Amino acid sequence: MAKLKNIIKQLSIKDYESIRDSLLESNADKSAYLLQAMRERQLSDTKIMNELGVNTNAYYTLRSRLNQKIEDYLIQIMESPRTDILKKVANINEIIFTKKRAIAAATLKKLEKELLDYDLSNELTIVYKSLKKMHIHDPEYYHYSQQYNRHVAYMLAVDKAEDLLAEYFKKYGEFTLSGEDSDKLGLTLLMKEMANVSALYESHRLYVYQSCIVIFHQLFVDQEESMDEDVEPIEDILHNVEKIFKSYQLDSIYYHMNLVFEFLKLEYYNHYKVYRKAERYFEEVNDAASNLLTNYTLYTHPSQFLVTKVHRHLRVGTEAEMYEENEGMFHDYEADKQDTPTYLTYVMYRAISCYYANNYEEASRWINNLLNEVSLKKYPYVQLEIKIILAIQYAMMSDFDLFNQLINSIQRQVRLLGKDTCEHVIILSKILKVAISDVKKNKADKIRTMMTKISVIDTPHFALSNLIKRDESFVQRMCERP
Repeated sequence: MAKLKNIIKQLSIKDYESIRDSLLESNADKSAYLLQAMRERQLSDTKIMNELGVNTNAYYTLRSRLNQKIEDYLIQIMESPRTDILKKVANINEIIFTKKRAIAAATLKKLEKELLDYDLSNELTIVYKSLKKMHIHDPEYYHYSQQYNRHVAYMLAVDKAEDLLAEYFKKYGEFTLSGEDSDKLGLTLLMKEMANVSALYESHRLYVYQSCIVIFHQLFVDQEESMDEDVEPIEDILHNVEKIFKSYQLDSIYYHMNLVFEFLKLEYYNHYKVYRKAERYFEEVNDAASNLLTNYTLYTHPSQFLVTKVHRHLRVGTEAEMYEENEGMFHDYEADKQDTPTYLTYVMYRAISCYYANNYEEASRWINNLLNEVSLKKYPYVQLEIKIILAIQYAMMSDFDLFNQLINSIQRQVRLLGKDTCEHVIILSKILKVAISDVKKNKADKIRTMMTKISVIDTPHFALSNLIKRDESFVQRMCERP
């Protein structure tokens, strides 16, 4: 909400009135009222909801749609000068064939300057190719030949960097599910390859792309590297990227990638437990969670936000609020089932949200659908984590038949994987057996004792069961089942 209010207050009068008039013309009266209320009136969210006559979910949806309308408008006015330049590039042959040589050359040189300002390397190659041919009898031919060759090579370097960026986060998704050292090594090699590509040119775009990997790698893959004196501190990287974004405000890629770095700032401050600063970015990323999950998997690992979100709610004691919030947040989200790591994390987040809202039956449906839709044979440890969370739902529902079947399946899988690597799952299984047993004497104390044993076990880095809060409220859930 903070992000939306700030954007609305910073709109120029002209832009504000244009957006408001557009909403009124399209009969979006409630959105127009919300825009005006945030711009001109100091009303609380509750007061606005009462005046609009909407519930929390409808209000969240209305707010999200208004935010999208404003962003669409801002993108449109931002891209119009870029569109003009691209039209000029498309008409280069028309200029060459219809204008006098001096005018054509002057036009292309002016276009060159504009394209350099926007850092449009692909289009620059077209301009330099034309300038090179126009100066074939001129000493400047060599200069433009060099520029053309340089920008073709630079364009290929940028393409390579974008491919490496996408490949890194695809590989990271696989690493979260496997935890294999070979996948971790692959991530380190991809990061070094990106560093080599970025070193070829003094390029702000390559620096930004490399920064996406460097920050994420230090936070989630190999934290020891952050202590290396040769590694640029994350805070310095974030500051430098912010300066680049301000210098190229009309760059459409940077406009959208700002969300990636808001997310990275959140994860950075959250990693070092600077929660006061992390909170500044949580609301902004939370408002755009659906968009982040849908459109940013080539630039980061957005499903990490859902894990961070659960931990944040557990830390502040608001975990029961996630379920209701999800209805508005993901009302138009379409999960990509081909992207197994993201889809799995999303489904488990939804299931765990149901668990904290005491909707155990819905939680079990989410998990069973996941197990039926996605093959997890390659990731037996993650499959085990999912099964134990499902067993918790069955225990809470007192569905003894399904519970016993699942516990037997879990025990067989533990024997195959080795008890030493699944200690926390074994203890959780014992806790659940105690919880559903008919013996009532000292049940709570037995559960507390076993929970203490889990707390000293070093669980895998992507242990989904850690999202189930094991505190006194967990003991009460286990002992007060329906």
